[in-house]
Amino acid sequence: MTTSHKIHHADYAVVGSGIAGLRAAIELSEAGSVLVLAKSNLSDSATAWAQGGIAVALSDEDEIGLHEQDTINAGDGLCRAEAVAMLVEEGPKYITQLIEWGTEFDRAGTKLAFTREAAHSRSRILHAHGDSTGREISRALLARAHSIPHLHLRAHAFTTELIVERGRVAGLCFIDETDGTLHELRAGAVLLATGGLGKIYRETTNPDVATGDGMAIAYEAGAVLSDMEFMQFHPTALATQGAPRFLLSEALRGEGGVLRNIGLERFMKKYHEAQELASRDVVARAIVSEMQHTNSTHVFLDMTKKSEEFLKKRFPRIYETCASYGLDLASDLAPVCPAAHYMMGGVKTDLKGRTSLPGLYAAGETAATGVHGANRLASNSLLEGLVFGALAGQAMMKDAPAGKRKGQALAGSPAPLPGKSSAVQKEAAKNGPVKNGGAKPAPAACATLTKIRDLMWRNVGIMRTGKELAEAIKQLEAIEHPQCEKSGRSGHELRNLHTLALVMARAALAREESRGSHYRSDFPFRNDEDFAKHSAIQKGNDVRFEA
Repeated sequence: MTTSHKIHHADYAVVGSGIAGLRAAIELSEAGSVLVLAKSNLSDSATAWAQGGIAVALSDEDEIGLHEQDTINAGDGLCRAEAVAMLVEEGPKYITQLIEWGTEFDRAGTKLAFTREAAHSRSRILHAHGDSTGREISRALLARAHSIPHLHLRAHAFTTELIVERGRVAGLCFIDETDGTLHELRAGAVLLATGGLGKIYRETTNPDVATGDGMAIAYEAGAVLSDMEFMQFHPTALATQGAPRFLLSEALRGEGGVLRNIGLERFMKKYHEAQELASRDVVARAIVSEMQHTNSTHVFLDMTKKSEEFLKKRFPRIYETCASYGLDLASDLAPVCPAAHYMMGGVKTDLKGRTSLPGLYAAGETAATGVHGANRLASNSLLEGLVFGALAGQAMMKDAPAGKRKGQALAGSPAPLPGKSSAVQKEAAKNGPVKNGGAKPAPAACATLTKIRDLMWRNVGIMRTGKELAEAIKQLEAIEHPQCEKSGRSGHELRNLHTLALVMARAALAREESRGSHYRSDFPFRNDEDFAKHSAIQKGNDVRFEA
């Protein structure tokens, strides 16, 4: 890889092509040139993996106030009330707009079909093609984005760092993975929408791209991260040998699925009156307790009361995936265990996506708006990406210098792929890199990554203690910060995960209570007097708590 690099300009840069990034980019395209960078294929994001659906108070039997209350209840005393209000009030407008843009949600006759999930008091979850909701939303947003002339999408462009000048973010650096070249993008404002960091754990439902890049580069640039101790563990990931931890949606339990231990006994009644429909953190801990009691590596999800016809229609992707691993959901019990799923924390933002660094914005799972509190309500994540992606776009336009508000593109606005024909770019976006500039990680880097992921799962997982957290910090600090200059994307991802593992362990050690997804067996109770506050951490500083 050479040190020389090309310089590009855009009014706005968006890092990430999931729901938050695409929705922000579409908004921003009204005011100038936009370049969206995706480190993999444009459709390779957590959005495309989202099965369960998107929550919104649009049905006749629902009310915005009920959705608001359910969200706050799930957040275990840590939701920012104004962020929740914004989410549920703006949600219906942006969902209606998605439908106008061609998103095909499932219907019962001509009416939208709503289903119910754990901790929701009403049926308010919209889904598409049964269990491919995120994929359908991603398809519709990409189609819309492709139709806008000065909105450019660039696949296989891995963002390595932010450019900060005089205390303001002025652009970013990225590697073009099709040929390994280095690039600099100068922009009036940068939005980070790179999704989560689930690959920091050994057991995770997240796609391979979820390496926390946006959070890590924001932290390195001096931005404040918040609530990084709150990682949501999904209770039911497929636990079959040789299979990835494929998510078995909450909606399965919403449709009557029950949990059984390896002795085939239903056990959730012992842990919570809502049984299988208790909130995710309760169900995940109950499953871990049951696995410990029975000395097993999994429990079972039992869907056998439902017909094959129903399961194939309602959960086609899940049914097909289970079948590919020799499991018939209609007649077999599915082995499941918890896995890391969603980060409630992230880059601290206000209600419009502004971070603590001027010129830098964040949205979606990368951001910490406070909307999820200590525990995300099922199916609120896609809604958050949609709503706060749009709001961040609006703030970026509003905050632009006066002369830049009328869509005057900066000199040298990006062509679809600067210096390359759009045919090559389309081929790269569709089929993957022309040739891989991001070399595979060296064996030593693989070993380091495995060590980090094992350590996080053991010591910073579903059940935590101060002793284990302190040990995790000690071991993580002993790992030399991986050098990435010569190792392309994989080296940078490793460094990002290492940085964030330390941040998460430090935040978890500082929070001496149990709340939502953060459970300390040495401090098993919620402590509102000292900790009804959000953690905040900035590079070079200790963890602090603020209202």
